[in-house]
Amino acid sequence: MKSTRREFLGMTAAALGVPLLIPRSVLAQDGKPGANDKVHIAGIGVGRQGTYDMDRAFRVETAKVVGCADVYLPRAQDRAKKWGCNPDTDAVSDYRKILDRKDVDAILTATPEQWRSLICIHAAQAGKHIYAEKPISLTIAEGRLMVKAARKAGVVFQAGSMMRSLKIDYRSCKFIRDGGLGKISKVLAANYESPWFYNMKGVEVPAGLDWERWCGPAPLVPYHPELFIPRGKPGWLSFRPFSGGEMTGWGTHGLDKIQWALGMQHTGPVEIIVTGDKLEPPTYDKPETAKRGNGICCQPRLAFKYANGLVVKLGDDDGKEGNRGGGIFFGEKGKMEIWFNKVTANPNELVDEAGKIEVPELVAKEKELGHEAHIRNWIECIRFGGTPLDDCEIGHRTASLCHMLNIARYVGHSLKWDPEKEVFDSADANAMLDRERRKGYELPEV
Repeated sequence: MKSTRREFLGMTAAALGVPLLIPRSVLAQDGKPGANDKVHIAGIGVGRQGTYDMDRAFRVETAKVVGCADVYLPRAQDRAKKWGCNPDTDAVSDYRKILDRKDVDAILTATPEQWRSLICIHAAQAGKHIYAEKPISLTIAEGRLMVKAARKAGVVFQAGSMMRSLKIDYRSCKFIRDGGLGKISKVLAANYESPWFYNMKGVEVPAGLDWERWCGPAPLVPYHPELFIPRGKPGWLSFRPFSGGEMTGWGTHGLDKIQWALGMQHTGPVEIIVTGDKLEPPTYDKPETAKRGNGICCQPRLAFKYANGLVVKLGDDDGKEGNRGGGIFFGEKGKMEIWFNKVTANPNELVDEAGKIEVPELVAKEKELGHEAHIRNWIECIRFGGTPLDDCEIGHRTASLCHMLNIARYVGHSLKWDPEKEVFDSADANAMLDRERRKGYELPEV
């Protein structure tokens, strides 16, 4: 039987023991509009990915964009005008001015990763619902604080692993989780690369860019245009002070899908297995592509084991890897590979069986991109109550897995992990559960 919207949203926060904040737009009070009003959204960090996401939010008929913040003010002003806002009043460089606005119900943030936790915790404290690009955190410790803040405030917090809102991905992961392949014996993931270090000579900061604020909680380093962009030569996504590398860049897609298909999205592995010598990451002192850094930082080889004994390998012994948007699953009834909105299997009949699975109404419509469906899912949960497809607890568990794998490479030895206490059996690894933040950018106590 096909799931209705109400049935899909029926997995309420109350069922999870989580209070839900009712936004401005749901109840008619003091002359304010009621449930037919649009959810007022503001963007925080509207660079490449932030603009892409906000463009999709702008197209959702039950949402209205009312402002944006970006440390590069000319960019914020340009985007505000694009989304029908006043660039003089609705575009700001300090995101706290957005959080102070009573007409903002929710924020969508896609800043570099060093900023995600502070913005999201402040947003929760301000009673704003949150959509945060993946990975939602830069460290395991701050991810847990983000979940606590969202739960305490009762806000809807959607992590941005939008492949969860694609029909093929939804069906395929549910098919495996429900036993469609029988008992799973092996899973192959991609061998995602860890980040390395930055030491480029600075150049002049463009007018209108608050570079000190861009660095934020991370170390204050000289400005360079190849650091200011996410991917380039090589972009901030490759550098450890600002990101978890492709381990968190693409890994929060592929590894998220593996956890989802295996029914492990609310927990995590109990062991990280390291094969090879400790990672000695390079330092880039001038612009170059990510090829050299990625070639070094895909070692040592990694695997992880769940409490049931199942091992997931980031690349097999013969060099075979899973794809970056999913993984390869080997079961009693055959093999299935889930990609980015694509699935193949041997025998092929398994694809047909998976295709019969009904999906919730809010998963992507035909010919609709996953981002728009994922944002709509979040907005509808704000309007009617419910838990989004990629709730912050799930986003935290996925990001934590990526962080664990990076930590294992940096310490250079296998680790035991307690998914309940969220600690390792190793002092050197536990020292990397969090990072220092610059003065003035400390996380608030939740």
